[in-house]
Amino acid sequence: MVNLFWVGVVIGLVFSYWADGFVNNSNWVDGFSEYHYNETEMSILEAFEASAAVANPLMVGLTLIRGAGAKGAVCLDGTLPGYHFHHGYGSGANSWLIQLEGGGWCNNVRTCVYRKTSRRGSSMYMEKQIAFTGILSNKAQENPDFFNWNRVKLRYCDGASFTGDSEHKSARLQFRGQRIWLAAMEDLMSRGMRYAKQALLSGCSAGGLASILHCDEFKDLFPWTTKVKCLSDAGLFLDAMDVSGGRTLRNLYSGVVGMQGVRKNLPRICTNHLDPTSCFFPQNLIASVKTPLFILNAAYDSWQIQSSLAPPSADPHGNWHDCRLNHAKCTASQIHFLQGFRNQMLRAMRGFSRSNKNGLFINSCFAHCQSERQDTWFSDNSPLIRNKPIAIAVGDWYFDRRNVKAIDCPYPCDNTCHHLTFR
Repeated sequence: MVNLFWVGVVIGLVFSYWADGFVNNSNWVDGFSEYHYNETEMSILEAFEASAAVANPLMVGLTLIRGAGAKGAVCLDGTLPGYHFHHGYGSGANSWLIQLEGGGWCNNVRTCVYRKTSRRGSSMYMEKQIAFTGILSNKAQENPDFFNWNRVKLRYCDGASFTGDSEHKSARLQFRGQRIWLAAMEDLMSRGMRYAKQALLSGCSAGGLASILHCDEFKDLFPWTTKVKCLSDAGLFLDAMDVSGGRTLRNLYSGVVGMQGVRKNLPRICTNHLDPTSCFFPQNLIASVKTPLFILNAAYDSWQIQSSLAPPSADPHGNWHDCRLNHAKCTASQIHFLQGFRNQMLRAMRGFSRSNKNGLFINSCFAHCQSERQDTWFSDNSPLIRNKPIAIAVGDWYFDRRNVKAIDCPYPCDNTCHHLTFR
C-alpha cells in the first residue's frame, strides 16, 4: 500500500514539475496530456526515479557548492550547483558512491531558457531534500553492497550531461557542465573522498551517459591503489533510426553538442576519427573506456521508444501512439521494429563485452532507470536474469565475486520485468 508520504510527493511532483510528469508505484504512468512537456527533457520517465513506495526513506538535504561560483561552475541560470551527501560508516567509511542525476538535455536557446526555470537548470528550484532509495539506500536489506558507503547524488542543472563549457550572453545562459563536474569532484575530495579505498561513479539516463563520459576522469582522481569502477544505468542511447526513417536523437544531440561547447570535453580517442555528435553517443565510446564499466539497460528502453524511436514528430499520423504508451498494444510489425532496436543495442556492445573487466545487465523490459528505484534495484520481486537481481549482479561485478555478462532473451520471455506503461 502506498505510503502517505509518497502520495504527497507524487501530488507535489505533478503540480511542481508538470513538464516532467511522474511514474507511480505501479507499472503505469498517469497524468497530463502526453507531450506537453519539453521533449528535450527526460519527461515522465526521470521525474520520479525513486517511484516505488518505500517505508520511511532516508531524506538527505541539499548542499550548495559554495566555491563553485568563483570557478564559473554554475547552473544554466548562474546559480550555484549542488549535491546531496550522506556519510558512510563502518566498513564503508572509506568507500564512495557518486550518483549523477539524469534529466535529459537542452539543444537550443528556447529549450535551455525554459529549462533554467526548473530544477534541471537552477538550484533555486531544486528540492531541499530528496529520498535516497535503491543504490543510494542506507539499509542493508535494500542495498546490500553499498548501504554504508559515502553516497552522493550530484544534481544536474546544465543540460549537456556535465560536459558543456560555453555561454549565450544575450539569453543569459551558462553552459558549464564540465566545470560543475570538476568543482563537485574537488569539493568532495576535500570532504574525504581523496582517502577512498573504493569508489563507484554511477548515473541514471542523461547521468548514465555522463558516467560513461567522465569515467576515466573519475579514475584519474585517485591513486592507482584505489578500486574505481563506473556504472551506467539507462545511459546507452543509440544513434538509431526513428519510425519515419529520420534521426531524431542525432538531431537533438547535434544541437546540444554545438550550442553548449561540448566538443573540447569529449574523449579525443573518439573525436580524432568521428564527428563530435557521434562522440556524444555512448556506442562510440564504451569500448575505449579504460576503467571497468558496467552497462545496466532495458533492451526496450522506454525513453528511447517515446522520444527517440517513435516521438510524435516522427509519427504524424499517430500509428505508434498506442504502442508508444503501452507495449501490449503494439502490432506484430511494431514489435518486430523494436526487436531490431534490441539487436542494434546488442551489436553496439560486442566489443565492450569482450573485456573481462566490464559488466552487463540487459533485461528485456520496457523500462528506464532501474538503479534508483527500490522495486527494480533490490526487492522481493525485482527484475531478474538467471535468478539474479540487479543489485546482486552489480555487487558481484564490483567486488570481483564473478564475471557478470547477463543478457535476457527477447521480449516477451521475461516475466520478472517491471514494465512501464502510460495512459
